[in-house]
Amino acid sequence: MMFQELLKTVQINISTVRSIIQVNERLRENVFGIKSIIAQERGTQANSIIDELTQNAPEARNWRIYDHCAVVTRLYAIYERFVEDLIREWIQLLPDLFPVYADLGDRICNTHRVGVARLLLDITKNRFGHLSVEEVIRGLFYGASGTGEKYELLPDAFLLHEQNLRKNTLDKLFADAGISQAWSWVEKHRKIKYFVEEIRGSENTAEGELNELIDYRNDAAHGAFIDTILSSNALLELCDFVEALCQALAELVNCQIIEQQTSTGQAQEIGRITEWLKKPQAAVAKVEETTLSVGTSVFLMGEAYCQLARIQSIRINDAVQESVKTIRGMEVGLRFDVEARKNLRLYVVK
Repeated sequence: MMFQELLKTVQINISTVRSIIQVNERLRENVFGIKSIIAQERGTQANSIIDELTQNAPEARNWRIYDHCAVVTRLYAIYERFVEDLIREWIQLLPDLFPVYADLGDRICNTHRVGVARLLLDITKNRFGHLSVEEVIRGLFYGASGTGEKYELLPDAFLLHEQNLRKNTLDKLFADAGISQAWSWVEKHRKIKYFVEEIRGSENTAEGELNELIDYRNDAAHGAFIDTILSSNALLELCDFVEALCQALAELVNCQIIEQQTSTGQAQEIGRITEWLKKPQAAVAKVEETTLSVGTSVFLMGEAYCQLARIQSIRINDAVQESVKTIRGMEVGLRFDVEARKNLRLYVVK
């Protein structure tokens, strides 16, 4: 899956946040609750450690406030950094997906031009110290002039937002980069839907969850008094939400790439899942003329779904095959290393 490294970084960072939440909660229980029992079980050394922890521990409410503020601030930073890195990599891929600058479309070209103008105005600011005037204007010159030189898009020109990444700002950021209706995709994504329906019992929305995270973060960063302190379980649920949100956005951009590669012949649709058997994690697919082999990777795509899947086994009329050359309309049993569903389309990148 493209952007796998970005997602891996998110997962590692959120896993660290989860561990800190759980460890701190357990420490509080020990220090303020069952320290005497633990001391009895572990002896004099443990008693000494507990005494030291107790003497230096902050008041319980202040400790929880600190954890709350640290977690919501860190989670928003993970989310914001992921979005910016995701758009940055997408922007860098565009010249390969659209070799002709004019084919990018008016929205991207306009955003690029305005962004370049703003960068030129602010080029002396510290945040743009890594850029030169030549770098800023070169891509626009090559693209707009049609000199034959390969153009480049400067990601900084697309990331000049000043607002928190709430739904509308996020939607605009992606739309300016050529990806429309990003939030609609997010709301339909399976992990977001699971979170909203199963974890929240449909009492909140994805937009509401994001707004609450940002409000908590803003209060933590700027508020003199914190009147809402989330429990450790609530903070862990926020971790789940941010992780699901990042995966949904990564799949959205992956889908855009595969669709564009298909239109230019760099990728090909080779079939569709007509039946999904959840327990063996296997599918019946009706395929085009192609060659399928165990170990081959394919993209599975559908509404708010884009996953890279590895073929683990192939069956033709219940006979196991290592590799098969198919004809159009042929039904093939395929077992994947990821969960799929009916009506997903299969793509291979050439």
